[in-house]
Amino acid sequence: MEYNEIEVIKQSEKVTVSLVQGQDEEQVFVQKVLHGKYPIYKMLKDCSHPCLPKVYEVNLGEDTTTIIEEYIDGKTPDSAVFTEKQFLSLVKDLCGVLGYLHGKGIIHRDIKPSNLIMAKDGHIRLIDFDAARTLKEGLEQDTRLLGTRGYAAPEQYGFAQTDERTDIYSLGVTLELLLGENFQKPYYKKILRKCRDLDPDKRYQSVKEVEAAFFYPKKKRLTAGAAVLVLAFIVGVVFYSAAVSNSIQEQNTELTVLPVPANPHWDGETGIMLWDNVPESGYEDEVQYDWKLYRKDTPVAPKPGEDGWCAAGDMRGDNLESAVFDMSFTPFFKGNGYYYVAVAATGDGIRYADSPFVISDGFAYTGEDAPPLPAPTDLAWRMVEQTDENGRSERLFYATWSNLDVYEDTDMFDVWVYDKDGNYVMNNIWPKESVLYWGMNGIRIRKEFLSEQDGGYRFTVQALSSRPNEFKNSPMPDPIPEEYYSPWYWN
Repeated sequence: MEYNEIEVIKQSEKVTVSLVQGQDEEQVFVQKVLHGKYPIYKMLKDCSHPCLPKVYEVNLGEDTTTIIEEYIDGKTPDSAVFTEKQFLSLVKDLCGVLGYLHGKGIIHRDIKPSNLIMAKDGHIRLIDFDAARTLKEGLEQDTRLLGTRGYAAPEQYGFAQTDERTDIYSLGVTLELLLGENFQKPYYKKILRKCRDLDPDKRYQSVKEVEAAFFYPKKKRLTAGAAVLVLAFIVGVVFYSAAVSNSIQEQNTELTVLPVPANPHWDGETGIMLWDNVPESGYEDEVQYDWKLYRKDTPVAPKPGEDGWCAAGDMRGDNLESAVFDMSFTPFFKGNGYYYVAVAATGDGIRYADSPFVISDGFAYTGEDAPPLPAPTDLAWRMVEQTDENGRSERLFYATWSNLDVYEDTDMFDVWVYDKDGNYVMNNIWPKESVLYWGMNGIRIRKEFLSEQDGGYRFTVQALSSRPNEFKNSPMPDPIPEEYYSPWYWN
């Protein structure tokens, strides 16, 4: 196609970037003329991801490369105007697009704020692949040393071949800058320090691990042969106060609306709610749901969207193939009455919009004066050495306790880990049957959460009753007294 130049956006010895328009259409494109050959753009022409501009044409000449790509109307992200919600959306976008590229063997090598565009739909686009390369087996270092000082990892200066971990370093620098001063949480800063470690082996080894550190610190485990999901509580559960957070992106009326989670119902007298899984929900390989819990004095179900809920939050799980999704609501039963759950499937804001809420049947709770389960006793750290699939030795850490036999298989355990300064690090919920299945008499704590140099960590455990009309959850005073903590683990 022939194009008419509208204006030159950027010009240097290396590249000329212009806005152009097709002669026979109104659509505006970006045209880049690079000095030299850049076959990476041929690969990008075949890539399709919502956080990448579409590449329409690539012409490799003898001395130049000409690219016609999608024009993105937007601006460079600015931490000064970010909310925490917008920051986390950007984290998810970047992890998603980098994971996609790395899966195709493409390393960007120049991640920085100026190579991001915050588009009108609220999502970022990753641009400028002039420094990108593909992985090549057997190379000790890159043949071309490219990148931006301050953002480039040490290996980009010739110390080793760049790989996925190189982008993770630049991702950490970029996110640290975009974190700004508005929500400097120790937990976020700990993640970004690990991203920026000078030793690639000590960084996160994939962007999936980075995303997991930000969003999924409380991973559930499936029981042996289980057909349903056992899911961890998200930290931001809200009690009797602020409204339920919307999905990360405002709904776009042009998006496909997800189906409602069908057949939400209580699993007998366990206090566990089940509903049909919606595998299109959430983001990538994580399904996600928003929920509201209502308490009524009489068995009259609330209407979808009705105010007056007593607790709300969201839930995630990583099994897309399971037919049924489940969650225990026993921690939220505060008084006798009838409890109902409204649940909606959460969209990613790129392809899918949230579903409407649907209301469950009622649970008759009569355990307001029931005795509590015994508290877990003799809390202790357990470290196990094992060899991974690459033949490397690794340490696995478990939070354990001694009186596992006093609980039913369907009772659950909520482990919370704190650092030496008393900051929350992560939590994880497993049912007893999962604890037994893994054979360690406790719950695994992933090593990336215990990585602070000279860091100290300890945990608490609360038993969650699956018989709420007979037993309450085990006690967990607030503030937590010393006797409820495990001994310290020190790195």
